[in-house]
Amino acid sequence: MSAKNLSPVRKKLLRWYDNHKRDLPWRRRRDPYAIWLAETMLQQTQVKAVLPYYEKFLAAFPTAGALARAPLERVLRLWSGLGYYRRAENLHKAASQVMGEHRGKIPQDYDQLRALAGIGEYTAGAILSIAFHKPYPAIDGNVRRVLGRLFSVAGEKELRALALKLVPKARPGDFNQALMELGATVCTAKNQRCAECPVNLECASRERSRNNSVATRRRIKYENVIWPLAIVRGSGKILLRRRAAQGLLAGLWELPGGELTPRQKLSDLLHAHLPGLPVSRAGIKKIGEFRHAITHRRIRAPIYLFECPVSDALRLARHRWRWVDPTRIKDHAVSSMTSKAVKILANHEATSL
Repeated sequence: MSAKNLSPVRKKLLRWYDNHKRDLPWRRRRDPYAIWLAETMLQQTQVKAVLPYYEKFLAAFPTAGALARAPLERVLRLWSGLGYYRRAENLHKAASQVMGEHRGKIPQDYDQLRALAGIGEYTAGAILSIAFHKPYPAIDGNVRRVLGRLFSVAGEKELRALALKLVPKARPGDFNQALMELGATVCTAKNQRCAECPVNLECASRERSRNNSVATRRRIKYENVIWPLAIVRGSGKILLRRRAAQGLLAGLWELPGGELTPRQKLSDLLHAHLPGLPVSRAGIKKIGEFRHAITHRRIRAPIYLFECPVSDALRLARHRWRWVDPTRIKDHAVSSMTSKAVKILANHEATSL
């Protein structure tokens, strides 16, 4: 289809969206802050994963001011399990920017939005079009795939120019969401249900097979990783450590452990992560394992239980180590891997009775 005749595409997509859009909680809101929160949570994350978090997070921090005033650890605790924790840190930092630089109002200017922590081209376009009804494109993975197939374009520069030309002045937010919805439910990465597509007659790739379609998902090369975790237990509590403020899973509480290199012994790895603790090499006891994925890593995580006496002589830096009742693990901002390991501990204890 020629990019010059865009009116039929706009009309058909909006009509289809009105009749087929999913009833999602963020679509019932027009508050720019609530929309910003939703778009941040949805980055690289499926809708079904976001749903349990969105309302809970919004209830805890209903405004940018409430979020800015909250301790980062509480923010991370409510984000725990959603992954990509840098998003939560940036959201918290940006809320402080909004309060300090914009008098508590989400800016309606593109450059000012982009200056906020964690807001890129897509998020800025989504906020401006959905919350403020401004004709800015919002190009996520779904939109990129739909436009690539519809207009047979693959280059990023060409695709962005097309998206800018395509978004209408009337209902720009609904139109952007229509493209996203189409990519998420009909024109998906693995399946093209062309018979259900409202713009199949205009689509440049309608006669191509799925294998030859334009802008298909890139193959991701995954790395298989073994990541042992140590549950150190003393007086009914388990020991958590806090990750560094920078890097992967920054600032979260976790069980000690890490990636096992090919030439490294398990006992050496575990004791390297338990410096100065009176745990015996002979006391290593495997109680289970689970599978996990972080970005491009496919992780197998065996769980090992250590018994450790808790005494005044055991000195641990409070800011980095903490004894926690495993039944109160949700009171801390912990990693998903730690949550899974604690469930394995609970199952182990239940079956050992």
